[in-house]
Amino acid sequence: MGKLIISRRRGKGSPTYRAKGIEKIRLPIKTGKAHIIDLVHISARNTPIAKIKFEDGTVSKIIAPSGISTNSVIYFNTDKKIHVGNVMPIGKIPEGTPVFCIESVYGDGGKFCKSSGAFAIIRAHEGEYTYLKFPSKKIRKFKNNCRAIIGKPAGSGRVLKPFVKAGNKYKYMKSRGKLYPRTSPSKMNPTDHPFGGKTGPGRSTCTPKNAPPGQKVGNIGARRTGRRKR
Repeated sequence: MGKLIISRRRGKGSPTYRAKGIEKIRLPIKTGKAHIIDLVHISARNTPIAKIKFEDGTVSKIIAPSGISTNSVIYFNTDKKIHVGNVMPIGKIPEGTPVFCIESVYGDGGKFCKSSGAFAIIRAHEGEYTYLKFPSKKIRKFKNNCRAIIGKPAGSGRVLKPFVKAGNKYKYMKSRGKLYPRTSPSKMNPTDHPFGGKTGPGRSTCTPKNAPPGQKVGNIGARRTGRRKR
């Protein structure tokens, strides 16, 4: 009888963060001055959220920039000076400025660099396009009218805090649908993995590219393994 692959054995998962009522955090299409009235936490997000209030009484939420506090003032779509928290078209932001919550097209509310500590750098302006460098070192161009928040998102030190206990790491991974702890293949039984079992001699970890599913484990079609010789 066949066996379920490991991704199936983990189960369907829960609908905790799939509800339609989960609020989406987007840049409001507004112009003018806004006051930060509160900093809050929202489930399924690792970045603090800032509640802002415009002069006309409208209340909205954005990803909180690092270094701001309640009662701080930020500006939307104005020609004010470059300051942390201001929302401006990237075509008006000088080169070398860090930005986050970057729109892919104008009005979509922000699609890039929205997790804690993730930001891009304005590299160059060329015609109707602006070039941004992302944490992955990739450079991508956007239309000048795409908006972004100046600065870096708050919570950048989140990944520096140690888990201390395996139980904390287990709960963290479980909340994201990840498998933890991961069992080494050499510690498994022969029925669970090609590298399992210790009754015979070891086997090569290299597997040909034309191997059937189930045998395709380890270094698949590797030209070499291990460190290079100096």
